[in-house]
Amino acid sequence: MWDAYKKGFKAYLQLERSLSDNSVEAYLRDIGKLTTWLQENNQLKTPGELGLADLQQFIQSMGGAGMTATSQARMISGIRGFYKYCLLEQITTTDPTTLVNPPKTKRTLPDTLSFDEIEKMIAEIDLSKPEGGRNKAILETMYSCGLRVSEVVNLKISCLYLDVGFIRVIGKGDKERLVPIGGDAVKFIKLYKESIRVHQQPQKDFEDILFLNNKGKNLSRVMIFYIIKALAKKAAITKTISPHTFRHSFATHLVEGGADLRAVQEMLGHESITTTEIYTHLDRDYLRDTLQQFHPAFKK
Repeated sequence: MWDAYKKGFKAYLQLERSLSDNSVEAYLRDIGKLTTWLQENNQLKTPGELGLADLQQFIQSMGGAGMTATSQARMISGIRGFYKYCLLEQITTTDPTTLVNPPKTKRTLPDTLSFDEIEKMIAEIDLSKPEGGRNKAILETMYSCGLRVSEVVNLKISCLYLDVGFIRVIGKGDKERLVPIGGDAVKFIKLYKESIRVHQQPQKDFEDILFLNNKGKNLSRVMIFYIIKALAKKAAITKTISPHTFRHSFATHLVEGGADLRAVQEMLGHESITTTEIYTHLDRDYLRDTLQQFHPAFKK
């Protein structure tokens, strides 16, 4: 019964909302958790038969099973999306999610790397190996442009405008944006293209992908994660680091340097400015130093 609803919801997400494959999978996982719970509790109800009490029981059970408040909030968002679809398609006449209160989540701030730490990691790359030149170009590009890991692994040669210092990035929901790229990143992309990539034979359909693995295809997101973790270990950096750390660091360094939040939003490809506002977290020492430096009435 639910399979037909899921199939329709998937088509709606892909065709009408133009979401990426990763986003579609995330929504379907949320609905999958709900349907699994219904089966386990012998509640074979249709979307129209589910009420607020059912959803509250389901969310409580997820919390009892160890799901974090952040994951619960994300799952509730997915179920809300499903009920929007149900209302549009007249599968239901009411939306029981409107009264569901997601658990309060702490807005935890991700670890960021200092510029020196990023330089230390990049310095640990073994440039005597072909993948070293590629990895240096990748890290320089990630930090220079604040790219998501999915954006860097899918970056196309046809989207490089290095002569004018820009790259065209295809982000979430296939939305495109132009992002400035720094001189170092330009230099190392050119070095990689001209001295390493030129000796590789890309597989069919990967001819336009910039960063290739040794099989001539694009790198996986997991591979970028491994590359970064290994470099952090070599550089003796003990922070919790992932590919996203470079994006967080890019944005944090811009905001701390006084960049306009709207400009940062545009470069990151955030749909809402509220998402970008997480980067306005400036530590107390930084705020105190700023006041001491610029506020005439601030007493030390």
